[in-house]
Amino acid sequence: MVREVLELLDPQPGDVIIDCTIGSGGHAEALLERMEGRGKLVGIDADWQALERTRERFIGNRLNYCREIFENWGDIRQSKDQRSARLPSRPRRFQRTTGGGRKGFSFQQDGPLDMRMDERSQKTAADLINSLPEEALAKIFREGGEERWARRLARQIATSRKRSPITTTLQFAAIITAAISARERPRKIHPATKAFQALRFAVNDELGALDAALTAAFSRSKAGSRIAVLSYESRSDGVTKEKFRHLARSCRCPPFLPVCQCEGRPLVRILTPKPLTPSAEEVEINPRARSAKLRAAEVL
Repeated sequence: MVREVLELLDPQPGDVIIDCTIGSGGHAEALLERMEGRGKLVGIDADWQALERTRERFIGNRLNYCREIFENWGDIRQSKDQRSARLPSRPRRFQRTTGGGRKGFSFQQDGPLDMRMDERSQKTAADLINSLPEEALAKIFREGGEERWARRLARQIATSRKRSPITTTLQFAAIITAAISARERPRKIHPATKAFQALRFAVNDELGALDAALTAAFSRSKAGSRIAVLSYESRSDGVTKEKFRHLARSCRCPPFLPVCQCEGRPLVRILTPKPLTPSAEEVEINPRARSAKLRAAEVL
C-alpha cells in the first residue's frame, strides 16, 4: 500500500520522517523520492540484519538508522520537528519466511521456537511455552490470537511438555493441530496460525509496544504531523483504532471524574474514518497484503 501511505503522509521536501520498522526499505524509498533529496528519514528496526540490508540499498541517501524497537522511538529522537511517522505492526516477510530456521516465525519450516524480533531480548517462545501455567497460556491464545480453542490448546501443551520440552516450530504446530479435530479446524488458514500469532505477540509484547509507540508519536510530533499505521492482524488494528478514537475525543478524562481535567480539545484528526485496504490488483500481485489495514491521523 505504498501509494496510499504516500497520499496520507503527503511528504514534502525538508520533512523529517520516521519509519518505525524500516525492514527492506520499500516504503522508505518511496518517501525519500517524494522528498526530492531534501529532508531526512530515520529508519528504526530491531533486526540488525534488516538494517544491514537497508544500509546497502540506500548508500548515499539522507537516511539515518537505529537498531531499536519502535516502542522506544520517542527516546531516539527527542526533538519535536518530525512531521510524519509510519508504524507497521507486523514482522516483515523476510523474517517470517527465512525465520523458519533463524527466528521461528513460520509454522511451515522447522526451526528453533524463538520468535524474538530482537535477539537481545531474553525470553523466547520456547521459554514461555515450557514454563507458563496452563491458564496463562490460555490467556495468551485467547487475547492475542482470538483463538476459539484457547483452553484446549493450553491443556494439550501442558500435557505434551511433560513428556519432552517443546523446542521447535513444527513440533509446536503439530501439537496445536492435534488439539483441534479435523471438522473443527479452520478451512482458510492453518490450524496453528492464531496460536503462532498470539505467541509472537506475547514474546515481543507487540500490542503493548504499538500502544506505547503511538503515544510517543503523538506526544512528540508537532501540529500538522501525520502518523500512518499498517496493521495485518485484527488485534493490532484494534489497538490503533482505539488509540486514534481516544485522542480524537474532546475529553479524555476517566468517566468517574465530575469535571473535565484534560485539555478539553481533540489532539488529533482522524484521516481514515474506516481503514484503507489493498486494491484487488495489489492482492493479486502480493497475496500477503490481503489482510493489511491502513489508518492515519493528523496531530492538531
